Formats: sequence, C-alpha cells, structure tokens
Amino acid sequence: MNVSIRLEEEKDYKQVEYLTREAFWDVYRPGCCEHLLVHKIRKVPAFIKDLCYVACDNDYIIGNIIYSKAKVINDENKEFEVLCMGPLSVLPSFQRKGIGSLLMNFSIKKARELGYKAIIIFGNPNYYQRFGFVNAKRYGIKTSSGENFDAFMALELFEGALQGITGKYYEDKVFEIKDEELEVFEREFPYKETHITDTQLK
Repeated sequence: MNVSIRLEEEKDYKQVEYLTREAFWDVYRPGCCEHLLVHKIRKVPAFIKDLCYVACDNDYIIGNIIYSKAKVINDENKEFEVLCMGPLSVLPSFQRKGIGSLLMNFSIKKARELGYKAIIIFGNPNYYQRFGFVNAKRYGIKTSSGENFDAFMALELFEGALQGITGKYYEDKVFEIKDEELEVFEREFPYKETHITDTQLK
C-alpha cells in the first residue's frame, strides 16, 4: 500500500458515501445510516471542512474521517464548543491495517493546530483509548440525557482544555436520522442485501 491523507474534495463525495456504506453495513443495524449522515453533515453549518480527510491508496479512496461542531451546556446554560468526530470509515478490505489510526492521529494533530479544545465521541473504548480518549465523566460531562457509559469519551487537545467545562453534551441535530429519509437516500445506491435483523443486534 502507498497510503496518503488529504482533505476531502467535492468530487470525492459520492465515493466517500459508498465506502462509508460498505464500512458500516450490518454493523450497528440492518443496513446502515452512516452514509446518509456523512451526506447530511456536509450541508450544515456545524460541518468542519478543514477536518474532513480521506485516506488514499495511490489515488483510490479507502478511508474517511469527518468532524462537526458540538457543544457542552452547563447548569447555567453557558455553551462551550467542542468537536464531534464521526463517522470514521475504512473500506472492509483495508480494515485492521492501520488506516483508521492514521486518520485519527492526523486529524487530532490538525484539530489541535486549528485551536479546538476537545473531541467528544461515542465509540469503542478498546479502540479509542489508544488515542488518549477517556470516559467523559472524568470531566463532568454527560450525554444530553444525563447519562455516562464506557462508549461516551472525551479527548482534551491540550492540557487543561476541559477545565471548568462541565454539563451535557449535544451534537448537531443532523445526527437525527429518520427512516423515511434513509429509505429515499438508499435508492441512490446499488441494492445490497442485509443479513441481520434488529433482533439479532439486541
């Protein structure tokens, strides 16, 4: 492999949506919604174009990472801007080859250079702890519904960045996906069979 990382361009959009669909198909639900999420994020003010990167093997796009603006709101209703990372997508045939780690490390460095304070995610602790993510409760940050669990994690981009920032975390409303809009969007892609049911995921 000859892997390079560059900013995503408009001409990459459909290819990135295809790879995201492949990466998440039947992972968290029958089919997936992450390709629609990527499509929608690019259209909202929360989208951070300067942190949307693709990984390429020569000129072939094999991975993508995307960021959007989110916020933590404290008990006094004061808002603090943070980053929301995701989806992070790698084509199945290129997974477990370090592509996701390359995209994470590269984008974390760039986010730090751009002056952002922190990144908050929902993800697999076993994977994301290697980049320095810890349970968000360490910083007194809860989900919008007031919960904390292992998959809800935060990363300070510089020491003390989250000092004094506590409260509930809110990602952009673009993350609210409706089944009807997914059904319509899915028609733009070749038919792909799902091999799991909602029951199997419970």
